Amino acid sequence: MDAGVAGILSLFLILSIICFMFWKNNQKRGQLPPGPDPWFLLGNLWQKDVLPLHKSYQKLCKKYGPVFTIWLGPKAAVVLCGYEAVRDALVGHAEEFGGRAAIAIHERVTDGYGLITGSEKKWRELRRFTIATLRDFGMGKKTMAQRVQEEAQYLVEAVANMEGEAFDPMSRIRHAVSNVVCAVVFGSRFSYEDKAFLELLGMMGNYSHYFMSPFAQVYNTFSGIMCYLPGPHNKVFTESEKLKNFIRKRIDSHKWTLDPSCPRDYIDCFLIKSEKETSTSGNVFSSENLLMAVFDLFGAGTMSIVNALLFFLLVMAKFPQIQARVQQEIEKVVGAIHAPGMEDRVRMPYTNAVIHEMQRSQSGQIENFPRAVTRRTEFWGYTIPQGTAVIPVFGSVHSDPKYWETPEEFNPGHFLDEKGKFRPNEAFMPFSAGKRMCPGEGLARMELFLFFSTLLQNFTFKLATDPQEMDILSLWMDYQNKGPYSKFHVIRR
Repeated sequence: MDAGVAGILSLFLILSIICFMFWKNNQKRGQLPPGPDPWFLLGNLWQKDVLPLHKSYQKLCKKYGPVFTIWLGPKAAVVLCGYEAVRDALVGHAEEFGGRAAIAIHERVTDGYGLITGSEKKWRELRRFTIATLRDFGMGKKTMAQRVQEEAQYLVEAVANMEGEAFDPMSRIRHAVSNVVCAVVFGSRFSYEDKAFLELLGMMGNYSHYFMSPFAQVYNTFSGIMCYLPGPHNKVFTESEKLKNFIRKRIDSHKWTLDPSCPRDYIDCFLIKSEKETSTSGNVFSSENLLMAVFDLFGAGTMSIVNALLFFLLVMAKFPQIQARVQQEIEKVVGAIHAPGMEDRVRMPYTNAVIHEMQRSQSGQIENFPRAVTRRTEFWGYTIPQGTAVIPVFGSVHSDPKYWETPEEFNPGHFLDEKGKFRPNEAFMPFSAGKRMCPGEGLARMELFLFFSTLLQNFTFKLATDPQEMDILSLWMDYQNKGPYSKFHVIRR
């Protein structure tokens, strides 16, 4: 066969494959909810009027309704918007929408082990064990509150040292929040002067930042190609290995000093559970699952709370009158000497309402955490094939005009009744809902209240640069990008 014929056959084969893929995608589109037209192979990835969803969902909802389809490369994802659609899916159809779509970056780091896994059996057992263990070590109880209170005082000392200087509070808050997780997982905390631990926290922050970035979406979509190409993902994977090595050393140390009659922390409990389990290839309580469960707890249990607290400080600096009112309530209920405790929260309705409103207002790029339908599902007049990725847009829930009086404004009154008492709202889902709801919700709520109230008891926060008329979400984006509004001044009260 001469070169000309071979070339023609190769071209014919490539065109045939492209035509088949095009036909297959059109066939899939006919079964799914409507949505914006995708580009061939790329889907909607580079269409700015589609992604990121937290910026475009309102326009897409008006055109296609609260349930629509986008394409991440050649893979479809069904998007859910508004409280009714999200709640009906995650709570009303909890089993059908309780799967976890594969996330290529996380799969590369974890090899499928740990708490964020697509294996239903493994996920159920590890989640059940983790929630029970966290409760045993005080999650939602007075002992854990005391631990957070103690760490909050260390944070106050660290922040006080910066009085008079413009500084970025990220590293100090990250260290404080991480120490709470470390106390539960590793049985110890780390000094704020520990440079090696600070470096590890920086790596964890890099991983989290990359995971939420548009670059991560590209990697997740084209991982088969991206793993061979240069780019920021290679640095992230290298740093992830260093984090895993740090955890391995802690686990090895626990094995040498383990006392089954007196478990000290999560790792000890996991090792004891592992000894009781039958040693099989399918053992859920394996060393690999322990390593990656700790990795997941260490990362997810730190960065989400850190980002929330940093956003809280930005809001307080943006609205000094609200900050002053929170401080007045803290002073009235707690005073200046005693540290705020969880028992004080019910007597601080305004502070509690402000915390809830800040959580409602914080916008996140949640496209990188898709769920998946576990079987062929009929939902709101559409048929969703098994395994299809599903993206619930919680920002749309938190701005649904049917459930929020002024959804576009920062308004603590959303959580206060006419008498000034705290009023919950059913359309409040900062920790997700249904089967995949955050297992650390109790600890997260405790940390947010105690760290926030302790900081405002001791300090007044101001931005080093006047934000003028900039809205809070723009401020947040500027902070994340280390722009002019990323540094604070603190005034000791």
